[in-house]
Amino acid sequence: MQVTRDFSHYVREAGEGLRHIDLAVEGVHCAGCMAKIERGLSAIPDVTLARVNLTDRRVALEWKAGTLDPGRFIDRLEELGYKAYPFETESAEVAEVAESRFLLRCLGVAAFATMNVMMLSIPVWSGNVSDMLPEQRDFFHWLSALIALPAAAYAGQPFFRSAWRALSAKTTNMDVPISIGVILALGMSVVETIHHAEHAYFDAAIMLLTFLLVGRFLDQNMRRRTRAVAGNLAALKAETAAKFIGPDEISQVPVAAIHPGDIVLLRPGERCAVDGTVIEGRSEIDQSLITGETLYVTAEQGTPVYAGSMNISGSLRVRVSAASEATLLAEITRLLDNALQARSRYMRLADRASRLYAPVVHATALLTILGWVIAGASWHDAIVTGVAVLIITCPCALGLAIPTVQTVASGAMFKAGVLLNAGDAIERLAEADHVIFDKTGTLTLPELEVMNAADIPADIFELAGRLALSSHHPVAAAVAQAAGAKSPIVGAVEEAGQGVRATVDGVELRLGRPSFCGAEALVGVAALDPEASIVAFSKGTAKFILSVRQGLRPDAKAVIAALKARNIGIEILSGDREPAVKAAAEALDIPEWRAGVTPADKIARIEELKRRGAKVLMVGDGMNDAPSLAAAHVSMSPISAAHLSQATADLVFLGRPLAPVVAAIDAARKALHLMRQNLWLAIGYNVLAVPVAISGVVTPLIAAAAMSGSSILVMLNSLRARSGSREIV
Repeated sequence: MQVTRDFSHYVREAGEGLRHIDLAVEGVHCAGCMAKIERGLSAIPDVTLARVNLTDRRVALEWKAGTLDPGRFIDRLEELGYKAYPFETESAEVAEVAESRFLLRCLGVAAFATMNVMMLSIPVWSGNVSDMLPEQRDFFHWLSALIALPAAAYAGQPFFRSAWRALSAKTTNMDVPISIGVILALGMSVVETIHHAEHAYFDAAIMLLTFLLVGRFLDQNMRRRTRAVAGNLAALKAETAAKFIGPDEISQVPVAAIHPGDIVLLRPGERCAVDGTVIEGRSEIDQSLITGETLYVTAEQGTPVYAGSMNISGSLRVRVSAASEATLLAEITRLLDNALQARSRYMRLADRASRLYAPVVHATALLTILGWVIAGASWHDAIVTGVAVLIITCPCALGLAIPTVQTVASGAMFKAGVLLNAGDAIERLAEADHVIFDKTGTLTLPELEVMNAADIPADIFELAGRLALSSHHPVAAAVAQAAGAKSPIVGAVEEAGQGVRATVDGVELRLGRPSFCGAEALVGVAALDPEASIVAFSKGTAKFILSVRQGLRPDAKAVIAALKARNIGIEILSGDREPAVKAAAEALDIPEWRAGVTPADKIARIEELKRRGAKVLMVGDGMNDAPSLAAAHVSMSPISAAHLSQATADLVFLGRPLAPVVAAIDAARKALHLMRQNLWLAIGYNVLAVPVAISGVVTPLIAAAAMSGSSILVMLNSLRARSGSREIV
């Protein structure tokens, strides 16, 4: 019976004549898996794109419309040895959490069994050189088997399943030799125990699994922390809008039913569903997630608005210029997705080093067995030697070389106020030689400050602060906080887009626009900061001007100097106004800067630097920075950033200082140095150990001990990543 599969719900248009679907794929672990999947799917006629994202194990596919059934992709992946199904963010996250817990259970079982089997092995080792009776040795061996066999059967599932899928697809991966080595070691141990031999290798097999599971769990857990940002973008998208179907009649319709030229009503508290221009009404809108600017923007006739913006106060009539997939928000989504997909092709040093592992080890072990048989050895002795070769060449040290340094270095970074959000962020950060800063909320603090508070009489400033408590505007909030206001003025009234007013002891108080407070004349004569927001306060005939702006982070200048001392190029790309960006650049001695840039402009600049060979570190916040954060070689965001930027950024730094940026670079450079040392240690170990194992003087137990010794050496070297970074000068 043929089963009909309906994928229409998951397929979307990807351009003229093209269709797109995302598939979640199980069992993708390394660069070799990525290459095999992309080659296998690209070979299907009419497929125009097959791209694997290793971070969330997702395959993006595009094909010519009307020529293919999406079910064919799943069938092809099954032929390649991978289980696939339509990608859904929530189900993918649930699957990742479940896999992490399963790996942790396997690791717990293997570690517990290793401790107990080693406890039983120590008496055997000492007894073999003393006076232990054969019956006692057999008893300890059978006890070890009773613990190791079921433990290995359970704990080895991640490797056994992966190896079986590969072999079923008539191919190999790194889990194949691991599985063969473990199974042969256990099988030979049972045979040796039955024949009352001095040596059994249960301890070698279960110890091998424990160390491998440590590396697999660390790698998977770090990858799980990097989340797809589709959910964050979806939260900004309004699914419906109030469309005018008559002069004064509206109807709530899906966004897909709205077209350019239509008129929609945007009410207070609603998030805009379309791009367009205000044709009637006055309000304030929060565009921080789009432009990165924290100040509310006054919306009146002629003001452009974008999908994802929040309407704060008044009602607006908006003429639609773009809707659905044509909005700026949709463009940012596409830029972000493309940048994430491109970044996922970054190859780790360990992945490159291990590509040839499986065929080389299989060939070496097989040739060892055949060589010893030809030399006159028994099949038993030849197989034991072959097992020793498989175990001693296990990629345990190679597998631990990267994740152990990452774990230790991430702990050191946490102490310096930096959180990792991507598994390979340390490697990429260490290579960064050019830093691009956003201004608003990155070089500057997210909070607004009253810059001339000391020039305002204390009693006047107190009244202004109390009046400001009656407004939700961020500038008013800054005034209230600076004045230390606790109790609002009773009876205060806020006028949308103008300010707030109240009457105290028969005297009217006003806080807001200079025109609202009758203080326009003061603006013209006051020496005000060109990048500050101007707020007026009036008490009867007395008029005052408050200058409100974001201040630079307290250590920004020292951090820029420290980056220059490390031979790192620096520039500012900001969507903010030119006077504001210029003032910040001059204050920090950054000669290269650009203002008023769009998300696409930032992407273009990053790509230009890439073509020159630069490794770009992007430091920014706000949704407008998300695509550039994803496109950069590596990225950082402050903890105050929009949730989307935090999800996109590879690292997030805490607190008001900018110093964690330098601390993270120093820690990453040291960590990469240790990673390379670990890789050379692992390679050097194999260069020395493999010839010894082939010579037949190493038993599987000694091979496991040597393998474990190399792993311990790698972990001890990794602990050096705990040391701090250089002082910021």
